[in-house]
Amino acid sequence: MEGAVRIVLLSAFFLASQVHCQEAILHISNQIAGSREYCIVHNHSWTPLSQSLDAAPQFLLVNMISTMLCDSTGVSPSTVNGSALVVMRGDCNFSQKAVVAQSLGAAALLIASNDTMVRHLLPWSNNSDYGKVHIPLALMRYRDFREAQTVFGDTMQVKLYAPPLSKVDPSVAVILLISIVTVSLGGYWSGACESNSEAGGGDGKADSGELFLYSPLKVIFFVAMMCGMLVLMYFFYNVLVYVIIAIFCLASASALYSCFDAVMEKIGCGSINFSVRNWNCSVRSLLLAAVCISIAVVWGVYRNEDRWIWILQDLLGIAFCLNFMKTISLSNFKICVILLSLLLVYDVFFVFITPFFTKNGVSIMVQVALGPDAAGERLPVVMRVPRFSAWAQNLCGMQFSILGYGDIIVPGLLVAYCSRFDVWVNSRRKVYFVSCCFAYFLGMILTFAVMLLSGMGQPALLYLVPFTLITSAVVAGCRGEMKQFWAGTMYEDHHSSDDWVASHPLCIKFDS
Repeated sequence: MEGAVRIVLLSAFFLASQVHCQEAILHISNQIAGSREYCIVHNHSWTPLSQSLDAAPQFLLVNMISTMLCDSTGVSPSTVNGSALVVMRGDCNFSQKAVVAQSLGAAALLIASNDTMVRHLLPWSNNSDYGKVHIPLALMRYRDFREAQTVFGDTMQVKLYAPPLSKVDPSVAVILLISIVTVSLGGYWSGACESNSEAGGGDGKADSGELFLYSPLKVIFFVAMMCGMLVLMYFFYNVLVYVIIAIFCLASASALYSCFDAVMEKIGCGSINFSVRNWNCSVRSLLLAAVCISIAVVWGVYRNEDRWIWILQDLLGIAFCLNFMKTISLSNFKICVILLSLLLVYDVFFVFITPFFTKNGVSIMVQVALGPDAAGERLPVVMRVPRFSAWAQNLCGMQFSILGYGDIIVPGLLVAYCSRFDVWVNSRRKVYFVSCCFAYFLGMILTFAVMLLSGMGQPALLYLVPFTLITSAVVAGCRGEMKQFWAGTMYEDHHSSDDWVASHPLCIKFDS
């Protein structure tokens, strides 16, 4: 659906950095209850916070949650001197509260807010006010303060600190591993499907499904339909997102079943067969279907629970990509070039060009991939891995490195074609398949490198498509097989269209 989505790393952070706001940690402790940490948001245009817990000064927290602290009326300086204050948000701006707290001798000011997404409530002020404030100032959730009161009582020692955000996170390596393994397994599976068919051992147990015969003109029409769908998602996101979620649950459950069933077949796992009213069933199939449907349902119910649901989304996403690469088959390199080139143009246009036409200056691709509302529904079209080093940021809300399914599937279709071509030319070393996988790996490395150096999300296909297409063409040229590779000659010489369809019950053909 999302076509070729780019890699996006914490784009919200880049927006927040323009106003110098940053997630930080409030460390609360006492001798009886131990310690806990909570999310706060601070603006380092005011007094910056220490970068580590050990370096942060400790203050006694004074509860003034019943006041807005817009003036010093009714507050005794002796009760707050040298302490951290917590007051409610509202009635006056942040700088006014901070100046009053500072005049009373307070050492730090926490402002409690009833809003749920604290990280989007930026404690800002006019530039002229920043120089007036010399004490730490931060926002916290009101419910967090109430929870701390329940745990620690009225005696609380606090420290405020802001760990620096690492530019390179281990989650990037996990995303890279997921993409490489998925592309490699999908290509291998497609080649195995072709090899079994060549040997007369095709899997006849599966339903053939619909057959799509794609000419270059139909490929162009297909990409145009993708553009139209993306634009519709941009304007009617709040309605269509639920349609996509429902489709994803059905498609990913079916794909997961196909993957598990193939693994069971590979390891030689038997099954007990039985018939019910002329329906042939097996115990293994029923158990696998129950497991896969259950996983999809659990994801659908808990899809907005960021702490752990990303594991199921990635599992379903990997299965979806693998099944897509095994099922969809491009008949020759000409179709590969047309499809990948058009999707590259599609990706670059909707990432780099559309910001000039949107009201908020955000690209249509990014807007659809991340959703118009950070707290709302999101499209299940990305692999997500939490940023392991973003401690403070994950307290406020889980931060993820993400990679779109399209950045796996689109180059993966070419990898799958290379794997099948190795079968057609009897390449024992799988030269085309291995070369294309290595080119994909290099393209991913370059994508991450450019992203980290530029500090911006990148359209991954901008690097993946040239790397994989050029590498595949060079290998075919060096082996003197470019003519066959371009036109799919081995397929045309040895298979009539009807024979090919009959011997590929699991494969949908993109034909030229």
